[in-house]
Amino acid sequence: MHSTYRPGHSGAAGGNRDEIAENLTGHYLFSALNDEQIKRLRQTSWVRRLGAGEHLFVQGDRASAFWLLETGQIKLYRLSRDGHQKIMGLVMPGSSFAEGVLFMDNPRYPVNAEAIPSSVVHGFDRETYLGILETSFATCRGLFRQMVKRTQRHLDEIEALTIQNARFRLAHYLLSLYKTVQEEGVDTIRLPARKVLIASQLAMQPETLSRLFRELENQELIAVQGEEVRLLDANKLEKLLL
Repeated sequence: MHSTYRPGHSGAAGGNRDEIAENLTGHYLFSALNDEQIKRLRQTSWVRRLGAGEHLFVQGDRASAFWLLETGQIKLYRLSRDGHQKIMGLVMPGSSFAEGVLFMDNPRYPVNAEAIPSSVVHGFDRETYLGILETSFATCRGLFRQMVKRTQRHLDEIEALTIQNARFRLAHYLLSLYKTVQEEGVDTIRLPARKVLIASQLAMQPETLSRLFRELENQELIAVQGEEVRLLDANKLEKLLL
C-alpha cells in the first residue's frame, strides 16, 4: 500500500514547511522565480518522510504535486505485463522528479516512485506553481530556457543509452559520476545504487554489467572494490566514447 501526504490530512508524516530547503534558486525549476514567488510556492509546500521500500505514489495516481528529493534515493519504475520492473530513473538528493505533471491536461503519475533507503522528499503544489507562471511571462521564459538546456542534455544521454553499445554506456555512466567528484580532487567514485539497479538503468543484464566491469579492470582502466570504483586512467576511458 502507499499513501501520499497532502497538507491538512490527519495522521500523515511531515508537513512542516520550515523544513523546506531555504535555497531553491540553484534548481532549474526555481531559478527563474523571484523571492516573492519562491515564498508563495513554499507556503503550499510540505515534507514527506518515506521508509525504505515505501511508495510515494504509483502509476496512475492523480498528480497534484511535483517533488524534490532532500535525502535518500527514489526509484522510478514501470511494471511490464509479466510483472517485471523497468527502471526509468534513479533520483539522487537535490534532484526533482514528476515535474512533467505540471503541463498535463489530466495529471496522473506515469511511473511508480519507491524509496530505496529511507528518504525525505519535498512536495510542491502543482496549481500554485502554474499560477505563478500564468502571472509572469518573464518567469515562463526563464523556465523554458532552462528546460531547453536540460532537454539537450537528456538527448545526449538517450543517444548514449540507445545507440551505443553496452561498454560505451558504462563508460559514459562512470565518467558522468567522475565529473561530480573531480572538482574535489579525488579519483574514486561511489556507485549511487546497487549494481542490479544500475544495470537496469543502463538497459543491460546484471551479468553483462559484471562482465564489463571485469573487462575494464583487466584493461587497467578502473579498480572496483565493492561499491567504490577508482578510475585508473580517465583519459583512456574517455576514448571508449569516440
